[in-house]
Amino acid sequence: MRALIPTGNPETLTALGEVDLPSPRSGEALVQVTDIALNRADFLYLSDPSSTFRPGIDAAGVVAKAAADGSGPAEGTRVVLHLPSGGAGAEYVAASADRLATIPGDVDSATAAALPLGGLVAQRLLALAGPLRGRSLLATGVGGGVGQVLIQLAVAEGAEITAVAAQGQPTAHMEALGAKVALDIDAVESGAFDVVLESVGGELGSKTAHKLRPGGQFLWFGQASGDPITLDFFRQLQDGSALTLRHFVYSDGDGSRDAADMAALLDLASQGRLQVEIGHRGDWAGAGPLLKRMSAGRLRGKAVLSIG
Repeated sequence: MRALIPTGNPETLTALGEVDLPSPRSGEALVQVTDIALNRADFLYLSDPSSTFRPGIDAAGVVAKAAADGSGPAEGTRVVLHLPSGGAGAEYVAASADRLATIPGDVDSATAAALPLGGLVAQRLLALAGPLRGRSLLATGVGGGVGQVLIQLAVAEGAEITAVAAQGQPTAHMEALGAKVALDIDAVESGAFDVVLESVGGELGSKTAHKLRPGGQFLWFGQASGDPITLDFFRQLQDGSALTLRHFVYSDGDGSRDAADMAALLDLASQGRLQVEIGHRGDWAGAGPLLKRMSAGRLRGKAVLSIG
């Protein structure tokens, strides 16, 4: 069967090649893939010339053969799947029932494919933050797939969220989803936020800690700039601004919650309470150039490719 495979070349990243048809184990279904959504993680893995990573963490398709042990969706069911180790960029993939969720009839496959990684991160990050109603959130690095879901979920739960963005970065979509936008972290009021959601790092990420109210919560979930955050604990002491610092990891390891959590996201999409912006639709043969375009920040929203 055809699949996206790594080329080891930083210019092309990936190409279509031939691989063996997967043989599902007892608790796995064989899924015929129709759509894959690309993520930044695909680019990061493929950037290593020695990587054996096959792209495709999020995808949608149809169950071609149900799991032999009777678990999971029946044959012919449209499903969305989430494979943290990749490999969904193929004509067929074997996936555990824990990694599959049934797509409601009124949700198209491309939208479903665009939801898992960004949706799971946003959903679980906000759950870690605790009850949101009436609370104020400051978030960095939320202009993409995670951010569009995070903003919507936070606003729906009654929180007020301020998104920190860089000068020249598109922000209209964040405002349309209900976020306030701050283009200058130094102009943001200090001590005004209950929770900071930080994913950029460097100078920007470091400054956000001083925007917390005393006893606030600092959730670190990324380092997109490549530079670490630094916390001046002497300043924190002088300001009297004690904080709780937590590192967030979205995966629970075995994926046992994935199906239920994805089903909840799909239900919100079905009700019209969760919108997913797809900035690019195309054929999977163009995955390599598209990943490079995504890495340069030249694509707003998600990229979904059809398996044709």
